Amino acid sequence: MASTILPQGAGYGVVIGMGIFFSLLMILITKIQGRYTSYKPSSAEEFTSASRSVPPGLIAAGIVSAWTWAATLLQSSATAYKFGISGPYWYASGATIQVLLFAMLAAKVKLNAPYCHTYLEIIKARWGTFGHLTFLFFGLATNVIVSLMLVLGGSATVADLTGMHTIAACFLIPIAVSIYVIVGGMRATLIADYSHTLVLYCILISFCLIVYGTSDIIGSPSKMYAMLQTAGANNPISGNAGGSYLTMRSKSGLIFGVLNIVGNFGTVFNDQAYWQRAIASRPHTAVKGFLAGGLAWFAIPLAIATSLGLSAVALAHSDNPLIQLTADEVSAGLPAVKAIAALAGKSGATAMLILLFLAVTSAASAEQIAVSSLFTYDVYGTYINKKPTEKQILYVSHCAIIGFALFMGAIATAFNYIGVSMGYLYELMGTIIGCAVVPIALCITWKKTNGTGAICGAILGFVAGVAGWIGITAHLNNGVITVDTTFGDYEMLTGNLLSIGVGGIITVGWSLISPADFDWDITRAINVEAGRATEAIVEHHVETADIPSEDSSVAEVRLPSGSAEKDKSGTATPARGHAASNPLDIEALASNEDVSLKKAFRLASYAALILTFILIFAVPMPQFFSHYIYPEKGFTAWVCIVIMWLFCGLLAVGVYPVFEARHGLAEVGKGMWADISRKGK
Repeated sequence: MASTILPQGAGYGVVIGMGIFFSLLMILITKIQGRYTSYKPSSAEEFTSASRSVPPGLIAAGIVSAWTWAATLLQSSATAYKFGISGPYWYASGATIQVLLFAMLAAKVKLNAPYCHTYLEIIKARWGTFGHLTFLFFGLATNVIVSLMLVLGGSATVADLTGMHTIAACFLIPIAVSIYVIVGGMRATLIADYSHTLVLYCILISFCLIVYGTSDIIGSPSKMYAMLQTAGANNPISGNAGGSYLTMRSKSGLIFGVLNIVGNFGTVFNDQAYWQRAIASRPHTAVKGFLAGGLAWFAIPLAIATSLGLSAVALAHSDNPLIQLTADEVSAGLPAVKAIAALAGKSGATAMLILLFLAVTSAASAEQIAVSSLFTYDVYGTYINKKPTEKQILYVSHCAIIGFALFMGAIATAFNYIGVSMGYLYELMGTIIGCAVVPIALCITWKKTNGTGAICGAILGFVAGVAGWIGITAHLNNGVITVDTTFGDYEMLTGNLLSIGVGGIITVGWSLISPADFDWDITRAINVEAGRATEAIVEHHVETADIPSEDSSVAEVRLPSGSAEKDKSGTATPARGHAASNPLDIEALASNEDVSLKKAFRLASYAALILTFILIFAVPMPQFFSHYIYPEKGFTAWVCIVIMWLFCGLLAVGVYPVFEARHGLAEVGKGMWADISRKGK
């Protein structure tokens, strides 16, 4: 076996040791939460949706955590190695706009289906069983593809740095995650995600400062600029202006940008993990959480790729190369790993190992709890037991988490043996799941969306994407279809564009020709009684800040009189917690809430569309068409902006959530002091 920079025990120590640490942390957080707050992890609503009460800062941190995959750190750096500075930009911008645009869906789901558990419940209410099963397939396919990339990227890195057996890593990583997800549920998982994100930002900042400040090999933007010029002379990039690594005019970089944009629409809009964060957020702050999370996340791939990705270029293509990378290693996302090991030795390699573990486990926890929700509410609760008890819901959720963890390990092992890498899946994902993006988005936003058109659009888009991908591969490679030939730029681009394009065109066209006229009151009635009961508890928690007794339980709390009364037809009145004392108050509150949520949707629309235009068109396109190559001062300014953005991200999702939670932390502190001083129960 080839020598590694870290011993094998370090790999097992990080994977198993940190898994145990976070499991114990979850147990502690869960005990504190149950003892000193009104939020009880034994409640199904609390376990799966955090009682729909999470503030925007913690939502933003959770989004950053869920969206920071192994690919975010590894594949982004590989794009810098292959395309130059355009790679990091297209990776970051092409995967940020989806989160920004999802803010619009977050506002709509709070307005049109405020008490749903999954987005598939909305589809079931609108388009029936066949539509539900169709999009359940695409939802689960999204979770499987994302989880595969997480485990494949994480296991490849652990194996490269420590020599830990790849198959052991494939199984141990998801199993370690499942333990603390089962213990903590949604709220505790978000708190763990916050801690992951905080450490992740600190490590990324240290990497940037090493590369551009303290390294004896590089140590400054000007030295990096000179080394990149040498690399461009020794190994010019075909399709780049002047063959340079210092230009946004990159033909392959632009193709990757399109692939990235299309593919990541599927992995956000189809992924229950993001809907779950929208559902868990407070109604009027969901939009802020997604906008802040998207802008904060933008700095992560941009920073690591601009530092370690470009370092790999400088070190590999200098006059005296310090590292070597094969095509397979680049596809596996290892340029960043090789670069930090060369620049910072064992300490850098250890930091990278921890960084990858945190990224993989935090994103994997989001996928596991998302899959558990789909199995619990959209399989078990819909087709097996339509009236499950709270105990049954929690049992099925736990079983789904364990089962999916084992499945993640098994399928990652299979793909590892057949030679499919994280990079391959990253470019393929849009072909498989892009077809469902437009139907899912329109399901919650446009009442005229035709269900038959949406279902046909998704199915035919999938068929067109796969057929186009395989067909163009055969055409361009003399009929040879292998993993290598299907991995070409034009092959992947064709499949991605056909999938999302055909799916969207059929859905919109059919709906314009034969529009529906859906009544949103149908989706607003989903889980309305259970949702309002939870809402009353949250309002009670906010208004009184009482410390409950040790044996209190969410399940035991009842609505105040009149807050969930039914009329003669059996329909629940639109009460809102304690304020629902008479019909006039009810109508006024409901109207005010609708107006507020519509304003939030308009804010999300304007902000997301303007930012999308800036990131995708205003910044890169003039540079692309002008064939601009950065001078030394321009590159230095670029690096400074990237590092400053990283610090701003740290403030947004590392510092602000603590400030935001100050009252809750004070409440918990008072309760703990009461216990310590024996003045309370």
